Amino acid sequence: HVQLVESGGGSVQAGGSLRLSCAFSGYTYSGNCMAWFRQAPGKEREGVAAIGGDGSTGYRDALKGRFTVFKDNANNILYLEMIDLKPEDTAMYYCAASSREGGSWTLVQGLYDYWGQGTQVTVS
Repeated sequence: HVQLVESGGGSVQAGGSLRLSCAFSGYTYSGNCMAWFRQAPGKEREGVAAIGGDGSTGYRDALKGRFTVFKDNANNILYLEMIDLKPEDTAMYYCAASSREGGSWTLVQGLYDYWGQGTQVTVS
């Protein structure tokens, strides 16, 4: 049974930083894609950052330079480091994992099979 549990969200002022964590269990595909998505009120869910099975990383264009995704395979945790946060970053952030083996990073939502419940980030 795969479980993804996000944490680290909160309320911060513009310009601040947060580090989100996604602890995963029951998921043994350490060489598969994992990603972060977000959904703001009234908007569709969008890709934020992903790490591929080959170790490659990729980001939504507008977020490059401010967000960093990395993974601790030894402890089964996916991270999202966010700096210089802006009010438009306010959203529920979700962790996702794919059962697709290997491959480069992707932010195609349909390729992700497992999702967490989300952690709220509010920037004012």
